[in-house]
Amino acid sequence: MNKKQLERWSPWLLLVFVLVLWQVICVGFEVSEFIFPSPTRIWNQFWEFKGTIAAHAWRTYWVTMAGFGLAIVVGVLLGFVIGSSRLAYAAVYPLMTAFNALPKAAFVPILVVWFGIGAGPAILTAFLISFFPIMVNIATGLATLEPELEDVLRVLGAKRWDVLVKVGLPRSMPYFFGSLKVAITLAFVGTTVSEMTAANEGIGYLLISAGSAMQMGLAFAGLLVVGAMAMGMYELFSRIEKHTTGWAHRGSQNH
Repeated sequence: MNKKQLERWSPWLLLVFVLVLWQVICVGFEVSEFIFPSPTRIWNQFWEFKGTIAAHAWRTYWVTMAGFGLAIVVGVLLGFVIGSSRLAYAAVYPLMTAFNALPKAAFVPILVVWFGIGAGPAILTAFLISFFPIMVNIATGLATLEPELEDVLRVLGAKRWDVLVKVGLPRSMPYFFGSLKVAITLAFVGTTVSEMTAANEGIGYLLISAGSAMQMGLAFAGLLVVGAMAMGMYELFSRIEKHTTGWAHRGSQNH
């Protein structure tokens, strides 16, 4: 196995090692299944309740995608506005930073009052927790456009709008895809947290129900499903990034 193949398979090898070590510790120290279930117990519970888990996972997935899609739209628009104007950057960025510091779980009771228990609070929580990285990266990509390049384009007759749209946005794509890979994991966190207190469906609701019934294997199975969905979306964005922004990676390697 060469170095490239080792890098490709390294996450799976590490995962197998962790699972084996986990199983050995649980069996060797006779850890109670009600406290810390072993991988085999988690798998048995997953297989036993696979239909229920799949239904809750689908709910969590589409709710997360709805909030994440909204975050992309709002994040790109705000990032474009902030990154294209120094005044807007100076005025809006500090306020957005302060807003991002607020714990999003604290918004869930307010969202329940406004929209009731269901998909609404979960979608908005996923949106609130995931739009900030997208906004920041788009704004950074536009704000870091070299002044010399902009001056040359202006001399050649390009207007400010042309520079931003035809040069600034394409150069921001590596920042954009980097933010998507961070934001999608946050979106799943937001959805799950909201479902734990403001929903009767979804993985978050399943976690609370399983914990109340002392079915810790089922609870861990739900957590692993959320992790698998987030990892799958992360890998999807990584592949899209490689096919659409390969020029950026080649440029960095040349330097």
